[in-house]
Amino acid sequence: MDISKQKPGTLSVWAGESEPFAEGSHTVPIFSSVTFAYKNIDEWNEVAKGIRDGHIYSRNTNPTIRVLEEKIRILEHAEAAVSFSSGMAGISNTFFALLKPGDRVVSIKDSYGGTSRLFLEFLPKFNIEVALCETEDHEELEREITKGCSLVYLESPTNPTLKVIDLKRIASAAKKAGAITVVDNTFASPVNQNPIDLGADLVVHSATKYLGGHSDTLCGLVCGKKELIRKIFEFREINGASLHPETAYNVIRGMKTLELRVNRHNDNAMKTAQWLDEHPKVETVFYPGLESHPGHKIAKKQMNGFGGILSFELKGGYDNVKTLLHNLKFVHLAASLGSVSTLAGPPRTTSHVELSEEQRKQLGISESLIRYSAGIENAEDLIDDLKAALDKI
Repeated sequence: MDISKQKPGTLSVWAGESEPFAEGSHTVPIFSSVTFAYKNIDEWNEVAKGIRDGHIYSRNTNPTIRVLEEKIRILEHAEAAVSFSSGMAGISNTFFALLKPGDRVVSIKDSYGGTSRLFLEFLPKFNIEVALCETEDHEELEREITKGCSLVYLESPTNPTLKVIDLKRIASAAKKAGAITVVDNTFASPVNQNPIDLGADLVVHSATKYLGGHSDTLCGLVCGKKELIRKIFEFREINGASLHPETAYNVIRGMKTLELRVNRHNDNAMKTAQWLDEHPKVETVFYPGLESHPGHKIAKKQMNGFGGILSFELKGGYDNVKTLLHNLKFVHLAASLGSVSTLAGPPRTTSHVELSEEQRKQLGISESLIRYSAGIENAEDLIDDLKAALDKI
């Protein structure tokens, strides 16, 4: 049954699950077997060569994991998908599967801290040049792409300052240059944004975040063009950063409520950002849903919702950041996002803990910045909590 044209709420439940499972199971079975047995050598050989559908070894493929990969493939309008043991495993495997010494990457200065470290430390060791552009300077991005590159890597909205990139514009420039466009869509989720529809070749997700939704499992997903996914899969097959079937099951279960949760996250973040934007102790609020946000018009054009993440700078520096965070009651001080419960913290302990204060400064990340991942609690309670904590400053 082709359900690919249904809406995200339906796809979150049914994608990859439209056919009955073994023994008539209503839910996806967890196939924890490492290996899969065959009655005869000929059938086994046909599966090994890809002539017949099937599984041989769970480091490579697994029935439970296949359902998850099919679900994200359909939700992101992709040709194929592959899973990983974490979001960073997905990003790093993508780079090392597709790049070689002498290649050039064009990206932005505002990418996630772990990704930034790949750009600043690891890729140069393999003689791969990386040009990091001012995130919202589309002209600079286009100039660097025109100089020649193999891969363009983007985030939108960015982590942690919520900057917005015109994905269609930059993907078009990359295509003209013969480069692959990769977009980290973790912050937006497939409910709010579909980069492939805007011209991206590959989309990566830390499924640990919104897709899983409950901060109880690590998972990475990459989806996009079939030929590119094949190369990434073959690298992962040997690299070994495979997903466990039980983890895949947890993400599948979390994704069934994806649209419901993301809509609530969107609403809570918007209300919180609007309230903080008026508070005298807050210097700046970064949220693409605010009309004052520099990227609001682009976000409105390419997104269905503005996401559940916002960040804001407090007046008075890092001491006030500690005062606020230590007085919040309905927030976990934790280094993640996209959970049903609200999470918050400064970049020095969350998104950019891998970088030094000087490196964060070079990337325009202030020590007075707080990243706030709005959960699915009641928005009024979250705002009252923030008000009480701000009153302590």
